[in-house]
Amino acid sequence: MVTDIKDDVTEKLVQQVISLQQEQQNLRQEIEAMQATKAKLQQEIRDNQTAIGNLVEAALGQLEQRKQSLQIEVEKLERRRDRIQKEMRTTFAGVSQDLAIRVQGFKDYLVGSLQDLASTAEQLDLIPEVSAQQSKPVIEEVKASTDTATNPRFTEQGFQEQTKQIRRILDQYRTLPDYYGPPWQLRRTFEPIHAEKVSNWFFTQGGKGALRTMGSRLQNILISSTVISVLRSIYGGRLRTLVLANSPERLGEWRRGLQDCLGITRNDFGPEQGIILFETAEAVAQKADRLVKEGKLPLILIDETEDQISLSMLQFPLWLAFAPDPQTLIPKDF
Repeated sequence: MVTDIKDDVTEKLVQQVISLQQEQQNLRQEIEAMQATKAKLQQEIRDNQTAIGNLVEAALGQLEQRKQSLQIEVEKLERRRDRIQKEMRTTFAGVSQDLAIRVQGFKDYLVGSLQDLASTAEQLDLIPEVSAQQSKPVIEEVKASTDTATNPRFTEQGFQEQTKQIRRILDQYRTLPDYYGPPWQLRRTFEPIHAEKVSNWFFTQGGKGALRTMGSRLQNILISSTVISVLRSIYGGRLRTLVLANSPERLGEWRRGLQDCLGITRNDFGPEQGIILFETAEAVAQKADRLVKEGKLPLILIDETEDQISLSMLQFPLWLAFAPDPQTLIPKDF
């Protein structure tokens, strides 16, 4: 009996041991599986970290390259800005000696030709003479004063006081620019090259002749604005400026430029105002003729795009034409 009990106990213990051994084996397998999973996860983490590191490094490399490219572009733009500013200063100041030498011959030829035309036009009887009956009531002093005002002679000895006044105004514009001055006074920077051009037109060409273009319409407008301002200071509201350009777009540039340089408004432009815009030389000559008869003083400004200057405009005492740069001239035969 006791033996049977022992056998039962022993059998149970053996079964428990076997069960525990089986459970132990299962646990070991689970542990091995978990360890394998852990190792796999750790490897994946390492791989991901490596991949992320590579991505970050590649992204940083691309950003660095882009940064360098942007720096290069910025440097190029800065150099281009400096070059443009330098070109603007040199063009604005007119210190391009090579260009001056290259166009000097053309300038001399054109100025001489236009002055010859002006001399020829002065000999023509293009304006009807005032009848003797109309001129009788005019007092001699008033007649002399009107003749002086309508036919300025800036180069003659008898007009030294007027010459001094013009030089004084030009020196003031050059040394003491007033950017907020009254209307009709120059409000822009006036460089020595501009003063030289204007002085040459007044004192060498006698207020009528051609000047070589400054290279841009805005620069030509600056020269013209100075002439207008000086003449307004001498002749006041009797001065009438007639601008000739062959397209509405160019006339628009003239209007905006004159407004900007002289501090005037659109109300100062019009048939009976201080500045009148024209597209044809015939209309300019007709208007100037009427102004002379009314006792006004017409100043004719001719844009550089005008290929030919009408003789009918050269009879008047004040005209300024801008001659195009010979480097930009295109032969019409081609």
